[in-house]
Amino acid sequence: MKIYLASPFFNEEELNNVKTAEKILRARGFTVFSPRENEVRDEKRFTAAWSLDTFQNDRRFLDWADAVVMLYYGAYSDSGTAWECGYAYATHKPVIVVHFGEKSNLMVHEGCHANITLAELEEYDFETMPHKKWTRDMI
Repeated sequence: MKIYLASPFFNEEELNNVKTAEKILRARGFTVFSPRENEVRDEKRFTAAWSLDTFQNDRRFLDWADAVVMLYYGAYSDSGTAWECGYAYATHKPVIVVHFGEKSNLMVHEGCHANITLAELEEYDFETMPHKKWTRDMI
């Protein structure tokens, strides 16, 4: 299975969590595309060309993926990660949301296939894709 890993990676907590998710998914035998690992970091960074290249590459891999795993921090949501989740939903890709917060925006948890924790990612059945509704606080 090919998995697109949507996640912010702007601080130490986010970096640690996305690296852990990459490791878990690969240890389970999945092919993973993580934008963190494919970010252009050269003199072209933050130019119009870099912006377009990054957008097109990430969108291409969203189309390539069989499923999307989104790392989600509740009340805080990275706009790029939220866009990736919405695009996946619109193109009928199952989205598995890994929650790190106690609250969830209804557009995220209603627009996904399952709501799980990082520990549950190690055991989640990607073959049968069981639905798991959000049952905690929502915003």
